[in-house]
Amino acid sequence: MPDAHAQHILTLSCPNRPGIVAAVATCLFRHGCNILDAQQFDSLETGQFFARIVFDRVGAAENYEALREDFSCIAEEFSFVWQMRARAEKKRVMILVSKSDHCLVDLVYRWRIGELDMEPVGIIANHRRETYAHIDLEGIPFHYLPVMRETKMEQEADVWRLIREARADVVVLARYMQVLSDGLAAKLSGRCINIHHSFLPGFKGAKPYHQAHARGVKLIGATAHYVTSDLDEGPIIEQDVETISHRDTPEDLVRKGRDIERRVLARALRKHIEDRVLLDGQKTVVFAD
Repeated sequence: MPDAHAQHILTLSCPNRPGIVAAVATCLFRHGCNILDAQQFDSLETGQFFARIVFDRVGAAENYEALREDFSCIAEEFSFVWQMRARAEKKRVMILVSKSDHCLVDLVYRWRIGELDMEPVGIIANHRRETYAHIDLEGIPFHYLPVMRETKMEQEADVWRLIREARADVVVLARYMQVLSDGLAAKLSGRCINIHHSFLPGFKGAKPYHQAHARGVKLIGATAHYVTSDLDEGPIIEQDVETISHRDTPEDLVRKGRDIERRVLARALRKHIEDRVLLDGQKTVVFAD
């Protein structure tokens, strides 16, 4: 049972219509709640309404379930897709990684210093534990699941089993260089984040930095997006770029790209675990810090 005075986060989306904000605020008021922060967005393109509300409870310590039950009636009336959780509840994160470990290193470091308020429930790698011997992974379960063409579907079934057993809320592909099947992508819809080492939608597929170098681009970037069955086409959460010049080699681009990838993935994951990202069809609504 959440602490009656703890902060909570409410997110919702629904078809836009008058009275949504009034109904939500009135319900929270009836249950002794004080709104600390509220952000909303009306999409004129899709006709959807989105909101993220942070509140605490300053009135009588009523049953928390009474608030949820009352709010569920409003949610039914307005056709909300909604979530309400105690802010102190940490999202459970499963990280998938291949040989390139810079994103894994960065996420673990940010978690250890408290910058990413999450609970890592496991690391799934298709390379042996010795590959990551230089990383402090103490306290995080490590699973070695090699990938071979003949056993790829069995390996993916094991990945899904570990995700379920760990009760992971979100899966992060931290430069996991395997394409998820359509079935697994569907099961993880809206909760699997990939870092693509390119500024999508440009330079998809293999060796994007080499593609960028061949085209003589002056900006390189990285994109964090939700995984869908369409390769590298999922809703975008976060992007960043860096200026380069004619002097940069493909190796320079790869080196600079690693830095961009780390910060873009970390920002995307933080926004997800703080419930700042709501899906709007093939796009996302990302509420500011």
